[in-house]
Parts: sequence; structure tokens; C-alpha cells
Amino acid sequence: MDSNGVASPYQNCKIVHWVRHAEGIHNVESEKNHDALLSSVLLDAQLSPRGWQQVNDLHKHVRDSGLLKRIDLVVTSPLSRTMQTATGVFGQSDESEKLPFLAVELCRERLGVHPCDKRRSIKEYKSIFPSTDFSQIESNDDILWKPDHRETPEEIAARGVKFMNWLKARPEKEIAVVTHSVFLLHVLNTFGEGNKSEKSNFFKNCELRSMTIVDGSISGSDCPSKPNSEEVPETKLKLISLESA
Repeated sequence: MDSNGVASPYQNCKIVHWVRHAEGIHNVESEKNHDALLSSVLLDAQLSPRGWQQVNDLHKHVRDSGLLKRIDLVVTSPLSRTMQTATGVFGQSDESEKLPFLAVELCRERLGVHPCDKRRSIKEYKSIFPSTDFSQIESNDDILWKPDHRETPEEIAARGVKFMNWLKARPEKEIAVVTHSVFLLHVLNTFGEGNKSEKSNFFKNCELRSMTIVDGSISGSDCPSKPNSEEVPETKLKLISLESA
């Protein structure tokens, strides 16, 4: 309901707050030399000092804007940089004491070849991120990342469809998802508004965008849909941008 007492057309929709992880050391190194992404030194890349500052800045925004109080669940890719971003942005305050954090493999960065996109063991993560629930992850070791196969755009898009269907089925009404640039690009290219360019679908480090999930298969839905938006093969779900939180 808005300030005039009028019911919002989005009030019965599932709202997703997408966040790309803050700057990682792999981002810094790849700007100098793209081949640095092939270095094993960058295995499961951590946040850079600038990245931690970005986390602090976004945390202040979600706290001061009241967004932190509205979120029911934080979903995060199980890589260090995303979990550092998730717990740093949506933790650290009284409002977030009982906020659940859930690690999900489906929203990982593009898989394979680049060591920075390979995760550590879940056993190791549990000691570093004790507030994060890893029950959705079946294998202790990273069996998805392959040293000799880089995930294709089609494979990423298919994974994005699975993730969106999983997200839509969740009982929570308002969810934050902390993930990666390439994954976000494919999700928005698949489910986003048709007039958006690929460039506009690219997230900056620690950027937050709020959207509503519209299920076109439900007739009479309370969720408004924009005309002329393309339906996505294999799913009726669409993402409609909301004003910044």
C-alpha cells in the first residue's frame, strides 16, 4: 500500500532483490590481464579491500531504507565472494539476527576452467560462514566445476530457468539473491523486459536491483505484466523491474 492508502499492484507478488557480489581480487587482476583468471592463485576469489567497502556501503543502504526488515530470505551462490557479500550486506544488525541465509549451487557463476569460479569444500565453508545453511548442496566437494570445460551460454541459461522455477516455488515473499555477473546477465536476457539491451543487463559490483516475478501461467494474477514482453520458452515466468528499494 502506498502513502495515499492505495493498494500496490505488486503487493501479492514475489519480489527478488538481485545483488552482484562486491569487487573480488579476481576482478582487480583480470582488469590488468584477463589471463589472470586462469591462475590457481585466484581459487575461489575473495573480496578486495574496495569490495569490502562496497559491502559496507550497500549494508548501510539496505538498513537505512528499511529493505533489510522486509527480506524473508537471502539466497547466495556458494562461493566465498558471494557469501562474504551476502553476510556483509544483509547481516551485521539486529534486524538480520534471524534472517536465514541459504547457499544454492544453481546461482553460481559460469562453471569451469577459471579457478576463481571453483568453490571450496562445504566442510570448510561451514566454519567460515556458520550462519549460512548449506543443506541444499549435495556434495562436499565441487563436482560441478570442470578444469577442461567452460559452461556454454545455453547451459547457463538452462540453469537460470531451473533457478527461477525453484525461486518461484519458495514460500517466502521477498528474497535477496547474491550471485554473479554472467549468471545475472543470462537470467535477465531470458526473463527480463524485451527492450533491455545486454549492456543494461550487466550488473556492476555490489549493485542491487529489485524486481518482481510475474507468472504468466496464472490467469487473474495480482501481478501486473507489461505488454509486448516476450514469453520465455519452457516457462511463463517474467521479471519486471521495480523502482530502487
